[in-house]
Amino acid sequence: MVIRNTKGRGRLFDSVLDTVGDTPCIRVKRIAPPHVKVYVKFEAFNPAGSVKDRLALSIIEAGEREGRLKPGQTVVEATSGNTGIGLAMVCAAKGYPLVITMADSFSVERRKLMRFLGAKVVLTPKAQKGFGMYTKAKELAEENGWFLASQFETSANADIHETTTAQEILGDFKGERLDYWITGYGTGGTVAGVARVLRKERADTKIILTEPANAAIVDSGYVNTRNEAHQPTESHPNFEPHPIQGWTPDFIPWVLQEAIDESYYDELIPILGIEGIEWSRRLAADEGIFTGISGGSTLAVAMKVAEKAPEGSVLLVMLPDTGERYLSTPLFEGIEEDMTEEERAISMSTPSAQMAAE
Repeated sequence: MVIRNTKGRGRLFDSVLDTVGDTPCIRVKRIAPPHVKVYVKFEAFNPAGSVKDRLALSIIEAGEREGRLKPGQTVVEATSGNTGIGLAMVCAAKGYPLVITMADSFSVERRKLMRFLGAKVVLTPKAQKGFGMYTKAKELAEENGWFLASQFETSANADIHETTTAQEILGDFKGERLDYWITGYGTGGTVAGVARVLRKERADTKIILTEPANAAIVDSGYVNTRNEAHQPTESHPNFEPHPIQGWTPDFIPWVLQEAIDESYYDELIPILGIEGIEWSRRLAADEGIFTGISGGSTLAVAMKVAEKAPEGSVLLVMLPDTGERYLSTPLFEGIEEDMTEEERAISMSTPSAQMAAE
């Protein structure tokens, strides 16, 4: 019998920000094909629950170092949620006011989490898509002299994944096989930053990129126009609304363009949102790992790769966040609030049920 014990981390932390990163790689055993090993890098272990905590911290600290972010200056950014939540945590810890612009189609939980952390959330019409909330953030920054976080353009995005996420992967798989690394994209920072390192240090590792099947903007071959600051000037014509929140805004970000131009991925595999929902539910019910639709979608692609992978292959899947910020989305459709018939039958099967009825 294994008796578990813990001894602490061996250090005390001066700030919640010091706990960003060093997320675990966890093996998926019950739902993975038996001829391969599948691991997930579970970014929900970051303090605000997603991979975007890394980006948020990097943007703010780069702004401070370079003198572009002044003490007490308001930060503003457009986000589907996770970057905003991460920025809200960082700004709360450092004392910066924060204004988030977000399309009103994204989950209500995300708005509440950001507001709970002290941010202001300005909603834009869903008909304007991601480009609408992006434009609103730019306007607010220009009008008020606020610090625009610029997650889609800043070098601080991919850089933090090069110096943290990629190094963690190298450390965790030191002396071990790593045949495939699978990720989706939002800003493109994760794939660009990690791929810089894997291409040099683990050249045999195949990088698999994925995007929504009905919003396959990278696969289209069309690159949206940008201005001199690398900011998009149009909504991508191949974009369609999709349920994989956090993935694929309606433009190709400048940060992602590096991965495209440098051929940082070996294969691009589209996935349907419904498949991502199904695999997120399976991962929770059969492995106890609770991730959102984006994580489920990345896992869905990984399972397609795993089925055809050679015997003994090792796959690592990026899981960007926790499932708790999807409670009002299709991910939780059919999950009852009250007892089901089966649960009522269980309740009625013991004597206390009869006592309650009397």
